[in-house]
Amino acid sequence: MDSKTKQLILSALCKHFSVDPVALGGSDEHDVKTLYSNVLKASGKEVSSQNNDEVLKWMEYAEGLPKDCFAALEKLNVELAVKSVVLGDGLTPSAADVAVFAALHASVIGLSDSDKEKIPHVIRWMNYIQIKEELTTLFGPISVKLPQFDFEVSKSVVKVDSKKTAESPKPLDKSEAQPSTKKTEPEEPKKKAAKEKDAKKEKKKPAEAALAAASKETELSVSLLNIQVGLIRKAWKHPSADSLLVEEIDVGEGKVRQVVSGLAKFCSPDDLTNRLVALITNVKPGKLRDVMSEGLVLCASNEDHSVVEPLLPPAGAKPGERVSFSGVEGKAEEVLNPKKKQLEKITPHLYTDESGVATYKGIPFMTSAGPCTSTIPKATIK
Repeated sequence: MDSKTKQLILSALCKHFSVDPVALGGSDEHDVKTLYSNVLKASGKEVSSQNNDEVLKWMEYAEGLPKDCFAALEKLNVELAVKSVVLGDGLTPSAADVAVFAALHASVIGLSDSDKEKIPHVIRWMNYIQIKEELTTLFGPISVKLPQFDFEVSKSVVKVDSKKTAESPKPLDKSEAQPSTKKTEPEEPKKKAAKEKDAKKEKKKPAEAALAAASKETELSVSLLNIQVGLIRKAWKHPSADSLLVEEIDVGEGKVRQVVSGLAKFCSPDDLTNRLVALITNVKPGKLRDVMSEGLVLCASNEDHSVVEPLLPPAGAKPGERVSFSGVEGKAEEVLNPKKKQLEKITPHLYTDESGVATYKGIPFMTSAGPCTSTIPKATIK
C-alpha cells in the first residue's frame, strides 16, 4: 500500500474518532492495524476485545488490497448484498467501514461506468459511508449513478421531436399561396395551407405530452411510500373470504392497525403471529369484504405466484421504524391517492435480488438492523 492511501486511512480514522491527526504524526512508519490502534488509544474510547479483533481483520484486509482490485470489489459486492455495512449494525459506520472505504476509494472512482454497474452494493455502501462520515471534503464525491429513472433519455427524445417540429414546412402565407385577384383564387392551395398548419399543431402535441409525462414520472419515488417495520400481534381468517387473512399489526403507534391481506393460501395465522413484516402505512384505509384494512403488507412472489411470503425485516428491527433507501430522500405522502396510481407506478421497481434482499431499483430496503429479505430470489414485490 502506498503512503498516500495510508495517510487517507489515517485521516479518515481520525475524523471517525474525533482525534487530531497532527498529534499522531505521519503514517509511513506504521501498518494499518497499528494506525488504527494508535487512533483508538488517542480517542480514549474502549471497544470489546471481540469487536476489536473483527476490526483488526478488516484493517488487514484494507492493507492487503492490490491496486487492481476489481475481483476483490466483486467479492465485497456479494457480501454487501445481505448487509448494510462491512461491520456493525448499520446505524453508525464502524472504524472498519471507514478504513476499507479509504483504501478502496481511488480504485472505485477510477472504474468505468460499466464496471461500476457490476458492483451496485459496493457503490451504495460507499455513498452511505461518505455521507454518514462526512468524508466528501477528504475524498471528493464518488460520482456514480445509482439505478434510477433516466430523465435525460426521455428528454433527448423530446428534443428530437421538437427539432423535427421546428424544421417542418412553414405554411404558406395567404398572399403567397394565391393570386391577388379574387376571380382566379384557387381553393386547393387554401386547403393545403390549412392542413399544413393543423399538422404543425399536431406535431407539437406529442413533444409537449412526452415532456410532461417524463417530468411526471421523475416525481414518483419510493420515498412517497411510508414503509414501516410492523410486528403482527394476532392473525385470523377473514370471516367471509377464504383467500384473505386479517392481522393486528403493531407499528409503534400505541395501538395496533388492522390489516387485511391475501395470504390465506400461502400462510396460516400461526405462521404470521409474532412475525415482523414491512408494512405500507399510508395507503388509503378501506374495507375488504366488509372488514376495515389500514395498511398493505409487502410480499415477495415467484414468477407464477405459486409461492408468496411477506418480506422479513431482520431481527432487531424495531416496530414503527421507517424503511430507508440509500441515496433516496423525500417525505412520504400523508395518504396515497388511488386515483394517481402512485403505488402501481412504484411497485414495478420493487424486487428481490439474487440473494433474496428486497430492493427498490437495486437499492436495499434498509432498517437499523440491516436489510429486509425473502427466501425467494429475483421475486416481484407487491
